Amino acid sequence: MNKKKALMKNTLIIFLGKLTTRMLSFFLLPLYTSYLATSEYGIVDLITTYVTLLVPLITLELEMSIFRYLVDSRNKEKDTEELVTNNFLILGSSLLIFTILYIVVTHFWEIPFRWLILIDIVICTISGNFLQVARGFGKNLDYTISCFITGIGTILFNILFIVIFPLGAKGLLWSIILANGLGELYLFFKLKLYNMIHFRFTNKKLIKNLYKYSIPLVPNSISWWIVNASDRTIISFVLGAAANGIYAVSNKFPTIISSILGAFNLSWSESAALHINSPDVNEFFSDTINATVKIFTSLGIGMLACLPFAFPILIHTKYGAAYYQIPILVLASVFNVVICLYTAIYIAKKMTKKVASTTIMGAIINILVNVLLIKFIGLYAASISTAISYFIMMLHRHFDLKKYIQITYEKGLILKTVLMFIFVTFFYYKNNLILNVFSLVVAILYAYFMNKDFLKNGKNFIFQKFIRK
Repeated sequence: MNKKKALMKNTLIIFLGKLTTRMLSFFLLPLYTSYLATSEYGIVDLITTYVTLLVPLITLELEMSIFRYLVDSRNKEKDTEELVTNNFLILGSSLLIFTILYIVVTHFWEIPFRWLILIDIVICTISGNFLQVARGFGKNLDYTISCFITGIGTILFNILFIVIFPLGAKGLLWSIILANGLGELYLFFKLKLYNMIHFRFTNKKLIKNLYKYSIPLVPNSISWWIVNASDRTIISFVLGAAANGIYAVSNKFPTIISSILGAFNLSWSESAALHINSPDVNEFFSDTINATVKIFTSLGIGMLACLPFAFPILIHTKYGAAYYQIPILVLASVFNVVICLYTAIYIAKKMTKKVASTTIMGAIINILVNVLLIKFIGLYAASISTAISYFIMMLHRHFDLKKYIQITYEKGLILKTVLMFIFVTFFYYKNNLILNVFSLVVAILYAYFMNKDFLKNGKNFIFQKFIRK
């Protein structure tokens, strides 16, 4: 029970941070779709996608390695300072080398927003690293505050640079840079990282061990990028930037699921690492995965039941085609929930090569399906290829993990979920007011009965933790 309470507490704290950065950006959709042309939004989405690719290539996934090693070195001051020192050494060297290469390459290959993209990459790289350091320290509250600062900064800078000073795509990029910069400055001073840097702790063996853990994660990150970004690249090349803008909007709704999953997955990966060798590991992991799958499938089904009412309010009519892609992408995001749950187990067992191999497989499938179908079914090719690749990855990891961990699903869970998803999706595409109201009522009842135990335990946890005090 202590393990589950710790997991719930960490999830709640981290969720508040993720809520501000991801969910608030979602609620900025009316602003984006009203003030930005589809092509402008499509260009920024493509830039953000490529920045996501470059960050793990620059650091060789150092931040994930630092997090994992800091978890093991908690309450060991010297080990912690040694890790922080070598982290800064690697991070600084990597960014310096990348900056020089970037300036040389872009001197011969002209790209739009050249300098803004460089600043964005540097800021996002440092920000991501500091956030993982905070998690490694167990400072989840500071992690959350940093995310909150970033989220509020994003709102204010978006209003300033898109509405008051209509800078378009350039304004959106400046908002991302400044908001992330504020969040990382908070962590640098709050965690007193400047006090932990002592170059006498430079340790080549430690650097080698950090890279030994992190480098196998690089193909995994690249493959995840391919799964997520090849769609944007192929759409932009075949259908144009405006089509990519529409696809980017349709992806914003499943992002709600991935944002909440991101909050849970951060605490879940920490919990999995701490308890991977516990005697009751099979029971603990099975209970957690069952509860998580029920919560997130209910969330996806509930989203589809709500969207016929919310979509016309949130999204400008010029992005209306995005409506039809969303159910397929929501289904893909549900598959991704299970994938991420399994990934945390691989990471906890330090089996990073296994993570990479399955993701590479998913990336290849995603590209092949997308390329084969896009000229025939347009944007649907991107969403369908994503769902198929996620589904195959999920199945592969499930059966592969049986060699190491016995995960048992509740009887009938999968069948109930499939039938309910089909039911809600059918009424979603019908888009009839009476049918949509009926679908929403059924989805709410389904979510309640599927998650009664979780709601009860959550209510008791909040009452004991906050109200009783």
